[in-house]
Amino acid sequence: MKRVVQFLFIFIVVMFAGMLVLSVGGLVSLFGSGDERVDKASILALDLEGVIMDGKDMLELLRKYRKEDRIKGVLIRINSPGGVVGPSQEMYEEIKRTREEFKKPVYVFCSAVAASGAYYAAVGADKIYTTPGCMIGAIGALMEFMNLENFMIGPKFSVMPLPTGKFKDAGAEYKPLTSEQRALFQELLDDVLSQFKGAIVEGRKMKPAFLDQYADGRVFTGRQAVKLGFADKVGTWEDARKALGEAAGLGPNPEVFKAKKRRALWNILKRLPAKLNSTKSRKIFSKRN
Repeated sequence: MKRVVQFLFIFIVVMFAGMLVLSVGGLVSLFGSGDERVDKASILALDLEGVIMDGKDMLELLRKYRKEDRIKGVLIRINSPGGVVGPSQEMYEEIKRTREEFKKPVYVFCSAVAASGAYYAAVGADKIYTTPGCMIGAIGALMEFMNLENFMIGPKFSVMPLPTGKFKDAGAEYKPLTSEQRALFQELLDDVLSQFKGAIVEGRKMKPAFLDQYADGRVFTGRQAVKLGFADKVGTWEDARKALGEAAGLGPNPEVFKAKKRRALWNILKRLPAKLNSTKSRKIFSKRN
């Protein structure tokens, strides 16, 4: 036991000494924003991956670095099945703004999946590159409801909702949709689809009548998407990088600035109390032998 105490004491002293010799720059890197600097003319590389829930990290990086004079263009790698409508629309608008307001070309590279909301975001770019086997498209909108009414029938279980209007509990799992509720949701979906199609018509310079033939939720392979005009070229990320370098005036071998959202230590430490107060943590720390 004595040796353990001695070891802990030495460890604490060494750690404290190490903290004392940290430079001001080191402290900034620990507790500051952790943002990287752009040292030379480059294209900004971003990733859009996974289900789109808010897109905040990618959008923060795009908004920050597109202001940099040394950033001459943006290349976004997409591998996403889509997600929530609003954030997908926000990405689409910010990609457009990067091109129109900041006058910087934006290319998208679709690797494995670029469907639904991810494709919505992609059509805001100047060019869409894709692998031949990428799953692209799924132009449409979807709502899903679960009906557990039959599982809830029994002498010991009942639901007694008190809604303030006939649509307030629409889609609740304890009852089926009424014809009015179904019509309301269908109207919402049709409006979202109309907005999606409007973005494609504008971004892809596509005729509405042609788009209507394919805006039924189907997906395309990358090769099919290029043939039909939903993407521009079949290729790799390297092909997209070289083409963007030429478009941005940097030549066929441009520098790539890979922006990452760094989590400063200070922000991590601030989140610790909330994590420790989670239900799971309370169970762990309150467990008695």
